Amino acid sequence: MRISSFTCSFAALFTLIVMQVSISRGQLAPSETRILFQVQQLLEYPQVLQGWNNWTNFCYLPPSPSLKVVCSNSHVTELTVVGNKSSSSASPSSPKQNTLSDNFSIDAFFTTLTNLSNLKVLSLVSLGLWGPLPTKINRFWSLQALNISYNFIHGQIPQDILSLKNLTSLVLAHNLLNGTVPDLRSLVLLQELNLGGNHLGPTFPSLGNNLVTIILKNNSLRSVIPSEIKKFNQLQQLDISSNKLIGPIPPALFSLPSLQYLDLAQNQLSGALPTNISCSVKLQFVDISHNILIGKLPSCIASNTSTRTVISSWNCLSGGKNASYQHPYSFCNKEALAVKPPAKSKEHKSSTIKLGIVLGLVGGVLGIAGVLGLLIFVIIRRSKTAAADDHVYSIFDGSVTSKRSVASKKSVRRAVDSRRVPQTMRSAAIGLPPYRVFTLEEMEDATNNFDPLNFIGEGSQGQLYKGCLIDGSVVLVKCVKLKQKNLPQSMIQQIEVLSKLRHLHLVSILGHTIVTYQDHSSTAGTVFVVLEHVSNGSLRDYLADERKREMLRWPQRMAIIIGVARGIQFLHTGVAPGIFGNNVKIENVLLDDTLTAKLSDYKIPLPSKVGSESPLNGQDAFNINSENAEKEDVYQLGVILLQVITGKLVTSNRALDELRIQLEKGLAEAPSKLQALVDPSTRGTFAYESLKTAAEMAINCLNKESRTRPSIEDVLWNLQYSIQIQEGWTSTSGNLGGPHSSSY
Repeated sequence: MRISSFTCSFAALFTLIVMQVSISRGQLAPSETRILFQVQQLLEYPQVLQGWNNWTNFCYLPPSPSLKVVCSNSHVTELTVVGNKSSSSASPSSPKQNTLSDNFSIDAFFTTLTNLSNLKVLSLVSLGLWGPLPTKINRFWSLQALNISYNFIHGQIPQDILSLKNLTSLVLAHNLLNGTVPDLRSLVLLQELNLGGNHLGPTFPSLGNNLVTIILKNNSLRSVIPSEIKKFNQLQQLDISSNKLIGPIPPALFSLPSLQYLDLAQNQLSGALPTNISCSVKLQFVDISHNILIGKLPSCIASNTSTRTVISSWNCLSGGKNASYQHPYSFCNKEALAVKPPAKSKEHKSSTIKLGIVLGLVGGVLGIAGVLGLLIFVIIRRSKTAAADDHVYSIFDGSVTSKRSVASKKSVRRAVDSRRVPQTMRSAAIGLPPYRVFTLEEMEDATNNFDPLNFIGEGSQGQLYKGCLIDGSVVLVKCVKLKQKNLPQSMIQQIEVLSKLRHLHLVSILGHTIVTYQDHSSTAGTVFVVLEHVSNGSLRDYLADERKREMLRWPQRMAIIIGVARGIQFLHTGVAPGIFGNNVKIENVLLDDTLTAKLSDYKIPLPSKVGSESPLNGQDAFNINSENAEKEDVYQLGVILLQVITGKLVTSNRALDELRIQLEKGLAEAPSKLQALVDPSTRGTFAYESLKTAAEMAINCLNKESRTRPSIEDVLWNLQYSIQIQEGWTSTSGNLGGPHSSSY
C-alpha cells in the first residue's frame, strides 16, 4: 500500500512538473490566441490557415515552409505565413485576382498584429496584402526580422521603420513601393536588406556599413553608386541590377574583403575600370553586362576561372573572349553623354534668393527688349524664307520657273524643317542595342516559326508576335504585308525612317527584315519589324486597378503625360517626313518598370496592304493630310489627359463629352469644383495651379474644330509649365503624397 501510494504521488508530481514546463514553454495566452484568429479572418482565411480552429494548439503546430508559429513564455515570438497570391505572377491587366478583397484594410490588419508585442520574426509572403505600409509598424518593439515580400504594398517606405532598432533583416521585395528609401544608417544591427522588384528611387539609399546582403535590383535608381560602398567590409552579396545607375563603377567594390556575389547588370554605368585593381579572393560571381563600359577589363575579372564566373557582354569593352558580344565604342560614347548627370549648384539659399532678385530685374528689362528684337527679326526672316522657299521647290521640280501647289509646299517645308530637329531629340533612346537588319531565319527562331502560342494579336498594321532573340532579350515582331506596287528596292526612304524610330518615349524599333516572294505574276513582300518589349502594363491598366492607381500620384501622372507628348512630338518632327495619325490611345501608352511612358502601335511608315490586315485603306503614311492628322493626335492626347486628371476611363463619345463639360464647368467655377473632379488617388499631391493648367490644356486639345487645337509643341510647353508649378509647390510644402497635405 505504501509503495502504491508513493507511486501515485510521484506520478502526480511528475505530471504537474511536465504541465508547468509545457505552460512556460508553449501554452499561449488567451489574448494572443484571439489575435491569431483575428489574423486568420483579416487575411480572408487563406488555404494555409484553414486548419485553425478552437482546438488548435498554436505553439505545437508542426513547422512547414508555409506556416510557422514559435512561442516563448506564453507569447508568440515568430509568425511566418506564406500564401499563393504572389505579385510576381499577377497579370498586369488583372492584378486584382491575386490581391485580397476591397474589404481588406491594411491599417486594421497591422493594428491587430502589433498586439503581438513580443514578435521577433514576422514573415507575411504572397498573401495579397495591398495598401500603404502603416506608420504604426513602429509598435513592433522587439522585431528582429521583417519580411512582407511578394505582396501589393504601395506608396513610400514610412520613416517609422527606423524605430525598429533591433532589426537585422528587412525584406520588402516584389511590391509596388516607390519614392526615396529612408536613411537606414541608424539601423546599426541591420545585416540583410532586400527591396528588389519595386519602383524605389531615384537616389541610391543611405545604408549602414554592417550590411551583409544588399538587394536593390529592378527598381528606379538613377544616381551614381556612392563611394561610401568601399567601407562595407561585411558585405557578401550586392545586387543592384536592372536600374538606371550612372557614372563609373567604384574600383574598390571588387576588392571588398567579404564580397562573394556582385551584380551590376542592366544599368548605364560608364567609363573604364582601372586595369590594376585587385579582386577579393572570395569573389565568386560578377555580372557587369548591359552597361556602357569601355576599355579593357582588369585581369582579375577578364575571364572565367574555376572559382569565379564573370559576365561582361553588351558593353563596349575591347579584347577578351566576349569581344563579339560587345557594342562598338561609338555606341557607349554617345550613350554616356546622353546620361551624364547635371552638375549641382552648392550656393547658399539666401545668396541664391538675393542674386535671383537682382537677375530677375535685369532679366526682365533685357527680356522685353529681346522679345521685341526677336519679333522684328522673325518677321524679316519669314519674308525672306517665303521667297527662298519658291526656289527650293523649283529645285525639287527640276526647273527654276516651275511652281508646286500650296499643299506640296507645306509637305516639303515640313520635311526640310524636320531635319533641323536637334540630334539630342532624335536619338533620345537610351540603352537600346544598335539597329540591325535581321534574317528570316532569326525571325523564325525568335518566334518558334511564328507559333500560334506566341501570337499576341492584330495591331494597327499587321499581326504581332512575341519573340526571344538569341541573346535572350524578349522582343515583339510585327508582320507588315506590303503593297505589291511598293517593292523593297523602292523603299529606301521608308526603311531609312524606320531605323530612326528610336526614342525614350516610344516602343522603339530594334531592326527589321524584308522578305519578297512571287505571287502569280507579280512580286509581293513582308517586312518583319522588331520592336522592344514592354511588359509592365498600360496606363489604362494602372488607372483601372485601384491599387496600382495609388502609385500614380499627380507628379507621376504629369511625367507620364509629358512623356506621351514627347513621343508624339518626336513622331511629328523628329523624323523626315513626319509621321501623323498615330493611333494615340490610353491602352497604347505602356509603362516600363520605372513608370516611363512609351507610345506603342504608332504608325510605321510602310505602305501596307489594303484590307482587314490594315486600317490604312490604301493610304500611305506619307500621303495623308498631315495637318488634320497632327491635330487628331493632339485630340487623342487630350482624351488621355482627361482620363489621367479624373481617373475615369472613357468608353464612349457620350462619356467623353460629359466629362469634358464637367471639366469646363469646374474651370469656370470655384477651385473646389475643379478639385472635386480630380481622381481621389491624387488629392493632396497637386498644386491647384498645376491642375488648372493641365485641365485647360485638356479642354483646348478636345476642341471640336481641329484648326483651333494647339500644336503638340504648345501642349508640351504648357504641360512642362504645369510640372514646374508642381515642383515649386512640392519644394515649398515638402510633401508629395501624404494624405493630409494641402493643395490649396
